[in-house]
Amino acid sequence: MANTAVADTGPGLSQAQLAARYGLSVAGKRPTLAAYTRQLWSYRHFIAAYANAKVLASYSTARLGRIWQVLTPLTNAAVYYLIFGVILGTRNGVPNFIAYLCVGLFVYNFTSAAVSGGVQAVSGQLGLIRALHFPRACLPLAVTLTQFQHLLSAMVVLVGIVLVTGEPLTVEWLLVPPAILLQSIFNAGLALGLARLGAKMTDLKQLMPFVLRTWMYGSGVLYSVDKFTENLDNPILVNLVHANPLLVYIELIRHALLEDSPLTSAAPTLWLYAVGWALLVGVGGYIYFWRGEQEYGRG
Repeated sequence: MANTAVADTGPGLSQAQLAARYGLSVAGKRPTLAAYTRQLWSYRHFIAAYANAKVLASYSTARLGRIWQVLTPLTNAAVYYLIFGVILGTRNGVPNFIAYLCVGLFVYNFTSAAVSGGVQAVSGQLGLIRALHFPRACLPLAVTLTQFQHLLSAMVVLVGIVLVTGEPLTVEWLLVPPAILLQSIFNAGLALGLARLGAKMTDLKQLMPFVLRTWMYGSGVLYSVDKFTENLDNPILVNLVHANPLLVYIELIRHALLEDSPLTSAAPTLWLYAVGWALLVGVGGYIYFWRGEQEYGRG
């Protein structure tokens, strides 16, 4: 029997040759990008359920519950309006500064929360990853979907603010959904990329609040970005500021909702930037995350 087993394997065959001969494959081998995408699509209901559970759990201990989805950005808007709009006078020269500020904060919070959650999407769920087999991209995508649901609730209030402050309902409001869709793709790619980085560098989550705060100040959230760029003499730096993806998505939604909102670039240019950033970061972040699929949860 022993001699027969040896004869079956063949003399001098390497482990790779033996595996190929008997149809064996490496445990935990990364699937192809197409196969991974199909797997991820088959788990779409899990992503949605997981995101819904996170939404419900996020305010489960608060007495007001999901009302805080709206109260939090409104409270931030009130504080920033007092400090920047009233005390520092950044509202001067900006029509309907209250709506202008609220749009900036609501859109910024969507990306900021997706980034913060994405950094810990893998490193904060090691128990789940090691216990169950599923495409790990489900986790950062669920984070993005969770924040998207928060944004939808906030947008209802934002529309009320815009109307109450005197803005008319126009056909340009129809441009808000495609702008949010492009931002969502951008956020998903960013969350995926940072999830892989966060899995490797656990201290990254400590750094992100400083990065996000700097990004907010450079994105015209609290004031017109012209106040920022007028102090830059280098045209290359000015162009970099204008191409800032967060600024692009904020300005597109401001342009759609507010009649006299100042723009740093022409609207067609902003749309080109928005599509470009969504494709670059969305696709790039997805591929970057997929390439590390076999690494997550090990060690």
